[in-house]
Amino acid sequence: MDREIIYLPKEQWKGTILPMDYMSDSRYDVRLEESSGSMTAAFVLKKLAQPVMHSGEEYDYPDRLYEDHWEKAFAWGIVEDGTLIAAIETCPEEWSNRLRVTELWVGKEYRRQGIGHRLMSLAKEQARRERRRAIILETQSCNTQAIAFYRKEGFSLIGFDACCYSNRDMERGEVRMEMGYLIPKKRRLAADDIIIRPERREEWFETECMVRRAFWNKYHRGCDEHVLVHMLREDEAYLPSLSRVAVKDGKVIGCIMYSRSRIQGEKESCEVLTFGPLCVDPEWQGCGVGELLVKETMKLAARAGYPGIVIFGEPDYYPRLGFQTCDRFGITTADGKNFSSFMGIELEKDGLAKCRGAFHEAEVFERLTREAAEEYDRKFPVMEKQYYPGQWD
Repeated sequence: MDREIIYLPKEQWKGTILPMDYMSDSRYDVRLEESSGSMTAAFVLKKLAQPVMHSGEEYDYPDRLYEDHWEKAFAWGIVEDGTLIAAIETCPEEWSNRLRVTELWVGKEYRRQGIGHRLMSLAKEQARRERRRAIILETQSCNTQAIAFYRKEGFSLIGFDACCYSNRDMERGEVRMEMGYLIPKKRRLAADDIIIRPERREEWFETECMVRRAFWNKYHRGCDEHVLVHMLREDEAYLPSLSRVAVKDGKVIGCIMYSRSRIQGEKESCEVLTFGPLCVDPEWQGCGVGELLVKETMKLAARAGYPGIVIFGEPDYYPRLGFQTCDRFGITTADGKNFSSFMGIELEKDGLAKCRGAFHEAEVFERLTREAAEEYDRKFPVMEKQYYPGQWD
């Protein structure tokens, strides 16, 4: 059975030493050549006459979790009987939109069991979620086992520093190497690349599985949006006439679910729409499928005579589709609040502005409980619950 990988909170694990010792029977010798018209560098694998040992203590600077200079570090690990036996730490490089693996360590007796691969998979998933363009890390030219592992994980050489640790790094055979896992940009799909249509009853479970994959570990460990889809279909507020799925090659890769809601003014209420969940299978996220679903269904909603749509959504995404914060329309939440993720869009001139008041979703959204979600989730294949940066809890 795979050992459980858990989040390592900073307040508990800051300063924990990771014994980065390793033995190597080979190294990459770095050879530099310069001429008037070129500069070349070669990394040549060389077998050593005698294996050498290396450790962080050589430089009186052992590796530790949550160093102060990694301000946004996030770490996971495996703990057995209170002892840390493996860990990975990441930190975003915001200015270049890359994710750096600042630490990756597996205890000696636990190596070659797939733990390193599982830890690296967490970093790759974090990078996907945060739309990073690459994952980068540091290793040494004499740590050939680590280099082989990183190359197997899809990393390649992206740079080096021939005097990082001392002015004799090349002579000593320990040159800092930068390796990177470059994430290709996805091709955006056009309207004729997919089919947008009403959901069919026989694909209900397929849709729920897709919704579950899309939201799994997004806002908290696990998710409950697939349960909401199930509950919505049985609720009188649900509008299948406006709701749609996106299908590609016969598979459901996205969906948008509409329901009635209302804005309660001082004297009267106004019926408006809300949608959610809106989601796309992780394989197709970033390809424009969600945008196609929103635009197609907004046309349907306008034709049906609805004045506008009010949602709770991601403020970095929906404004590009024309959504504005609800304070622009004189609309508040049910408890009188406004914030950046509370947005609306008018489907007719002054459609929301003339409503003004407090927004109320259908009661089905209030009936969804964590306990009900856990019970319904037993119908689905097991997926690992995990903490990621940015989750609500």
